[in-house]
Parts: sequence; C-alpha cells; structure tokens
Amino acid sequence: MKKLITQTAIAVVLFGSAILANAQEVTLKIHHFLGPKAPQHAKLLVPWCEKLAKDSNNKLKCQIYPAMQLGGTPPQLYDQARDGVVDAVFTIAGYSANRFPLIEVFELPFMLTNAEAVSRAAWDYYEAYAKAEFADTKLLTVNVHGPGNIFTATKKVENIVDLKGMKLRAPTRQTNKMLAMMGASPVGMPVPQVPEALSKGVIDGAVVPYEVAPAIKLNELTKHVAETDRSYNGLYTTVFIIAMNKAKYDGLPDDLKKILDANTGREMSGQFGRAMSEADAEGKAKVTGSGVAVHVIPKSELENWKKATDQVDDEWVKDITAKGHDGKKLLQVARDLIQKHTK
Repeated sequence: MKKLITQTAIAVVLFGSAILANAQEVTLKIHHFLGPKAPQHAKLLVPWCEKLAKDSNNKLKCQIYPAMQLGGTPPQLYDQARDGVVDAVFTIAGYSANRFPLIEVFELPFMLTNAEAVSRAAWDYYEAYAKAEFADTKLLTVNVHGPGNIFTATKKVENIVDLKGMKLRAPTRQTNKMLAMMGASPVGMPVPQVPEALSKGVIDGAVVPYEVAPAIKLNELTKHVAETDRSYNGLYTTVFIIAMNKAKYDGLPDDLKKILDANTGREMSGQFGRAMSEADAEGKAKVTGSGVAVHVIPKSELENWKKATDQVDDEWVKDITAKGHDGKKLLQVARDLIQKHTK
C-alpha cells in the first residue's frame, strides 16, 4: 500500500508538472497588412518570432497572419490589438490619421538620416514624450523605413515643377501635406491598394521606399523612379509600430514576459530599421532589373524641395502646441535624438 501511495504521488506530481509546463506555452497571434513576400514580414517579423521561440525554448511562439487575413482594413489594425481581436499587430501609426500626432514628427520632410538611427531615436522619443498616445496598448517596437522615392507610371520626375498636378499616393497625412506643398495632388491610401490604383489610373504614381516596391509590383507598373541624393536627408519616412494587447502582455508568465522585454524596445526597433534599410538594395535591384529608370535628384534641386516643404514643420509645431505641448521643443528634441543615434 505504501508503495502504491508513493507511485500515485509521483504520478500526480508529474501530471501537475506537465500541466504547468503546457500552461506556460504561449502563441501570439500577430496580424499585419503586408503580404508574406514583403520584407517587413520575411525580414522583420519572421526572424523576430524565431528569436522569441529560440530564447524561450519554444514556450513563446508566434502565428503571423499577413495581408489582413483575419479581416478588417489596415487602419483598423491598432484597434484590433487594443480590443484583443488579435494579440499584436504590425502597422503604420499614420494609418490611424490624427491619432498619434506626437510620433508624426519623424514623418516630417527631410528628417531621415538613416533608418536604424531614426528608429532608435523614435523609440527614445516615444518613451519620453509619446507614451500617452499609445496608452491603450503595450508598444513593443517603433521603427521607420529607408528613404522614400517617387515612383511614376509614365512621367519622369527630375524637378519640383514635374510634380505639379500629379496624383501621387502617400502613406500618412504628413506625407500628404509634403506632396501638396510640392505641387502634387496627394492621394492617401494604404500601400496594398497601390497596385490596383495604378492599374486603373486612379493615381499617377506612389511614394514608397525601394524595399517594398517589388512586393506591390511597382517594378511592373511604373517606368520611372525619382531617387533623392543619398548624401542628403531622405525625402520622408514612415513610422511603423508593433502594438500588443495590454491584457495579453500583462497575463504572460514572468519568464516569458522577460524574454519578450529583452527582444523589444530601442535595440529591436533599431534592428528593424536596419533590416528595412538593407532590404532597399535588393528592392532596388529588382526595380532596375525590370527596366524602371532611376533619376537621382541632386542636392541643388532638393534644396528647392526642402524650401517648398518647410511649412509642413511649422504646421506640425502649431498643431502640437495647440494640443498643449511645446511643439517647437519637441521638434528640436526629435532632431537632436536623430543626430545622437546617427553614426
């Protein structure tokens, strides 16, 4: 009888341990708007999730759903994370127009030095000044892409005059303002809508970085691309975020929470920015390999572009100040952080 009791006790302990081990395994449901061939999916999210799994001995995993597979539209992604429809989303902050005005400072014209530096700067800025904007989720990363370019279906762009009246897709409201001040007619839309809009002639072109161009068939649908002189700050960039449901984060076991924390924040934001920059070379090779003509806009002409768009900065400062912040100070803080992280 004593032996039976001992065996029973051991079995209970082992069974309990198995239950506990299984209870500690978590799979995060991650939703985003780009296709599985996009570098953001293949070069950012997949490697990131693989590292989470490796560091946690497969206790923390991801199930990634690209291309809005779980329904909704790109502007609804942030709310999906907030409401717990999914565990986390990778999205563009500016898709939720007017919702995150403080972080938009990094989308102002000619702020970009390089994507890694600006991504690190954006994280530091978020931590110090913009946390309240994202208070209803747990923000895991903030990153930007490399220099934006102007892809056009038929017309070559070599100077600011060429932009007059052109219908160009823009990702965010700050980029929309920038294009309008340069004489173009901006059309705001999420990047997955660009191929159809170009095919139907709804737009004449789109502003995007090289890395995502092949994923949305710009190497097939356009004939020209205006690339800014890379020794000059980039024309524009876009702020991406990974936002997680707060209850899901709070409910993680301490060991898994620690692993997630170690793979988010400034360092991971910088790595994401670097990965997107590195993907630009591959994207450009596919673009030029398809016969798209590249026209480099020289510094002298970019000075005209910058002068024409300086008012975008002024309007941002005015808007932010009207919301109770020191807009002038915050603009300078963003610039200083960028310089701090730029090597």
